[in-house]
Amino acid sequence: MKKYSRLIISLVLFIFVTYISFTDNFVTRNVPDWLLLNSTLKRILVVIMAAWCTLEIIHVLKKKLLSKFDLDSEDNLKSRKVHTQINLLGKVVNFMIVLGAIGLVALNIPEIRKVGVGIFTSVGVAGIIIGLSAQKIVGALLAGIQIAITQPFRLDDAVVVENEWGWIEEINLTFIVVRLWDKRRLVLPTTYFLEKPFQNWTRTKADIIGSVFLYTDYRIPLDELRKELTRLLKGSPLWDGNVNVLQVTDSKETTMESRILVSARNSPTAWDLRVYIREKMIEFIQNNYPMSLPRTRVALQSNETESSPQGS
Repeated sequence: MKKYSRLIISLVLFIFVTYISFTDNFVTRNVPDWLLLNSTLKRILVVIMAAWCTLEIIHVLKKKLLSKFDLDSEDNLKSRKVHTQINLLGKVVNFMIVLGAIGLVALNIPEIRKVGVGIFTSVGVAGIIIGLSAQKIVGALLAGIQIAITQPFRLDDAVVVENEWGWIEEINLTFIVVRLWDKRRLVLPTTYFLEKPFQNWTRTKADIIGSVFLYTDYRIPLDELRKELTRLLKGSPLWDGNVNVLQVTDSKETTMESRILVSARNSPTAWDLRVYIREKMIEFIQNNYPMSLPRTRVALQSNETESSPQGS
């Protein structure tokens, strides 16, 4: 009952204000003089109460709908999609309701009726499109609507933006909040994500492949490295059991580059798995093949060997 308290209060006030506004007999007979209102004020109160009541109804319906989709579940792709769409569209609708209420209030005040007509007109699609060329706020609003429909990212998606890695924490009509890996917040305008490229690591699925690079001497036995990698992965709860690859990807004059590919159920787990594999593989090489660590070879040659001996 407590969670519906604001809705109940708004409904009661809306019914009361509407009743006293359209029932003149009730007003004149049963209400004290200090409650007697002129017709303009009555209409304004009805508009305000109606807008408030509508906002509360939308809020309750949104919470009721979103409660069926748990963001904390392991496979939460559908939940993130629904939360993103409903939250963003809800903000768009709320904005339109508030804008419409302001316009209706202004229409009931003769002194600013012209301003009210302009605001009320801007609620329409035509007004938004015309204002797009002159008002950044309208452009951001349209960007928010486009993001809600096309969903290039969703709440809690792992993204790389501005060379920073983090998660989409908050999606608003005019700005997006990205929670970075070190708990900083990167705030960007919604238009940024429609105009500039960014990486989305969880666009279709949360699972992801991570890479680890090892640099060793040419004498390292690759088959032994692969066996140790498989043993480590099978013993780790971080691995999802899908990708287990070790390949030589480059060779330089002093070292050989080996790339390890492993998979995990989500990006934070993949990061932990990469760190774990890197540490354990280096430890394995140190303990079993210390002579295969990267080294620099120097050949020393005496000056005597550079010149041929003189005959008698």
